[in-house]
Amino acid sequence: MSITEMIEQAKDTVSIRRVFGEPIVQDGLTIIPVARVVGGGGGGSGSGEREGDRPSEGSGGGLGFGVTPTGVFVVKDAEVRWQPAVDVNRIVLGGQIVAIAALLTVRAIVRARARTARRR
Repeated sequence: MSITEMIEQAKDTVSIRRVFGEPIVQDGLTIIPVARVVGGGGGGSGSGEREGDRPSEGSGGGLGFGVTPTGVFVVKDAEVRWQPAVDVNRIVLGGQIVAIAALLTVRAIVRARARTARRR
């Protein structure tokens, strides 16, 4: 697959439908899912000295996308409300970082007090 073909497929992959999903309508309520789409790609080629009867050439490329739900728009009676998605993994990671910082702070305080007690 050539780089041009990959770019064309990426255009099809990253569309407004990926960010704003198909609306869900039920009982007078419309829900529009929203996501954050991140993508990247790269490619390269190379050539080298001839090995036997075959030339040393190469090319390659890659593409990657990630989608994270961010929330939904809720539409009811011409009123629009934003409902953010809760990312439990991010909450747990934040708690772990706070706990580590607290433990390091307590350790530094205990060591400082121990040094002060030894000097007396």
